[in-house]
Amino acid sequence: MANQLYIFDTTLRDGEQVPGCKLNTNEKILVAKALEELGVDIIEAGFPISSPGDFNSVQEISKATSIPIICALTRAVEKDIDVAADSLKYAKRKRIHTGIGTSYLHIYHKLMSTEEKVLERAVHAVKYAKKYVEDVEFYAEDAGRTDNEYLARVIEAVIAAGATVINIPDTTGYCLPEMYGAKIKYLMENVRGIERAILSTHCHNDLGMATANSVMGIINGARQVEVTINGIGERAGNTSLEEVVMTFKSHKNYGIETNINTKRIYETSRLVSNLMNMPVQPNKAIVGRNAFAHSSGIHQDGVLKLRENYEIIDPVEVGVQESSILLTARSGRAALKHRLRILGYTITDDQVDIVYQQFLELADTKKDITDEDLEKLVGQVDANKIQIKLASLKVTTGKDLEPFATVHLDISGEIIEASAAGVGGIDAALNAIRSVINRNEIIDEIMIQSFSRTSLALGKVHVQLKDEGGKVHHGFSAHEDLITAAIEAYLDAINKIQHVDVAIIESKRV
Repeated sequence: MANQLYIFDTTLRDGEQVPGCKLNTNEKILVAKALEELGVDIIEAGFPISSPGDFNSVQEISKATSIPIICALTRAVEKDIDVAADSLKYAKRKRIHTGIGTSYLHIYHKLMSTEEKVLERAVHAVKYAKKYVEDVEFYAEDAGRTDNEYLARVIEAVIAAGATVINIPDTTGYCLPEMYGAKIKYLMENVRGIERAILSTHCHNDLGMATANSVMGIINGARQVEVTINGIGERAGNTSLEEVVMTFKSHKNYGIETNINTKRIYETSRLVSNLMNMPVQPNKAIVGRNAFAHSSGIHQDGVLKLRENYEIIDPVEVGVQESSILLTARSGRAALKHRLRILGYTITDDQVDIVYQQFLELADTKKDITDEDLEKLVGQVDANKIQIKLASLKVTTGKDLEPFATVHLDISGEIIEASAAGVGGIDAALNAIRSVINRNEIIDEIMIQSFSRTSLALGKVHVQLKDEGGKVHHGFSAHEDLITAAIEAYLDAINKIQHVDVAIIESKRV
């Protein structure tokens, strides 16, 4: 299909090169399976010759997946290609990705070579890789700064040698969208035999233009895009999978289609973020916490009247439950009425005016307004609603010790004791609480953030719960002890859920 865009995901190779984001083999398999379910066409599983761990990961990912092409990266070196081929022996569909630098800087100052010798090495690498696999991708490193005429010569030669995919990397993120799009167009129009190969984009984000460059490359004829989840990667990162996919889903006039199941984007983003311990910036497009959050009164009013007024993407399409209407000093009456309606309050316009003035006064002193704040403002706090507080917490954990927790909960003034074991201190404490509180909410996410770099750092925890109906509830806390902060944040979320059922066991009363 001429307008089929193949998604080449390099989260496990280029993305993993971020300092501190190293994954073990089991974690890589988890990500690879998630990418398979997401619908990516090619998974670049690693650089096999770089380490025994990378070799093993490529091999195990090849065994664990069956639908995507599994790709292994090499330099234009025979030994690299030998090792890559060996690592791919279990792959159902396999590709070797080999290449060499083609810019003036790379040829003369990195490789200490000449244009003719580099061209010869490129052709030899492709021919050598073809001995092992039919599907060979060639990358022209630093193509973004390579002279177009020389780049066309190299590409023409490697296609003649058997390359099936040609990768045009903007390795340093140097290009502007117009430049990169023009480079792809030039190659499409000036390389003999270009119809026998697929052009691929691989753009870095050093100037913040990775997605824009990739989009322009695709518009001008590229039909493979190399991306990572959340845009992670060396230096400022790579092109973001979610941004490219949703760009063409939003601009259907280009007729570009992918195999991505977009409703799995958010879930996959969270998995990669958690495993790599790399939080997604709140304002990150598509998957950031604030991507579908509205705090301005004008925006809130517009979204409540018609979502499309301020959202070009339905959050459900990327796996986010709903838009967030955040109550702050900038919020208007429409947002206040909307939130009160969700809480079960039906009040007149005159009453809204009174509550809104009180709301603004409170919002000037508080960063965010909670549901409890609103209940107090309307003077209808449910006296029978159970409030659960952490009275005390004792956790035993350590090397060769089974984590065990004892909690004392203050439930509407009554102290209840509970104990349980778990796989860690937080898990043990949560298990103890769940033995008292009869709830079925799923912990969708726990985000832990340190406020300083010392051992006395204050830890801030955000817990996100999802109930049986898919509704999301948020809890927050900060404490010097992270386990305490996590449990208090969990209880904060629980307390925001109306009609909390508590199974108080007589023997646990204190």
